[in-house]
Amino acid sequence: MNPVAHRVGPIVWGLILPLVLVAGWWIWSVAHAGMYFPPLPDILRAFAHTWFGSGFVAHVVPSLRNFAVGYLIASAAGIVIGIAIGRLGWLHWLLSPLIEYARSLPPPALLPFFILVFGIGPEMQVGIIAFGVFFVVLLNTIDGARSVEPTLLEVGAVYRIPRWVRFTRIIVPAASPQIVAGLHTGTSLAVILMVVSEMVAATRGIGFFTLQAQQNFAFTDMWSGMLLLAIIGVAVNLVFERVVERPILFWQRGVAGTK
Repeated sequence: MNPVAHRVGPIVWGLILPLVLVAGWWIWSVAHAGMYFPPLPDILRAFAHTWFGSGFVAHVVPSLRNFAVGYLIASAAGIVIGIAIGRLGWLHWLLSPLIEYARSLPPPALLPFFILVFGIGPEMQVGIIAFGVFFVVLLNTIDGARSVEPTLLEVGAVYRIPRWVRFTRIIVPAASPQIVAGLHTGTSLAVILMVVSEMVAATRGIGFFTLQAQQNFAFTDMWSGMLLLAIIGVAVNLVFERVVERPILFWQRGVAGTK
């Protein structure tokens, strides 16, 4: 098979269903236009007017900045602390009850606490995102670090491989599939928490704009905000797969015999 066709084929097939759904939405919305369900062409015009204009700087940039900062803080802390807890049995025994309690708290329920501590602003929104994503990354990292094959570590010790080399060449690669899985799950959760944090005690952001549009009965603008959030969610997942997951887990695809 032609290599180009081999790569393009899955992309084309993957676009068929979304295009069919968009075409169906277009036809249905034009034929059954109402106040709450405006025609798709009107939504797209509002989308271009709002998000390709002043709305991009006023709302999209702050949202993406909060998303990136909160996600990166949570990822770094989750990986470092997770590996330490996963490899140190006494630390795992000591902190497990606290982790189980803290991870059971839904981040949106802690919004009043974060508002009290950080006030109204980006610090509160970053804190909510970081709190929620942290435990997803932490738990996956702990599980990955604890599941390292003991034989590999024993062989490293027998050959007197330095601890740092064992850590970077054995423990981290062995735990990386589960770490990356936690990071990937955290991207979707970060987008959700980004929106939730902007709908309460916020003055800007995509979530703030969308909620304000709904409360002002500007339903075309509301739908344009929801459409933008869907696009951001898909884009974040695609970027993560291409930029993070594939380069880190390239060896796993080779072992599995996939390309």
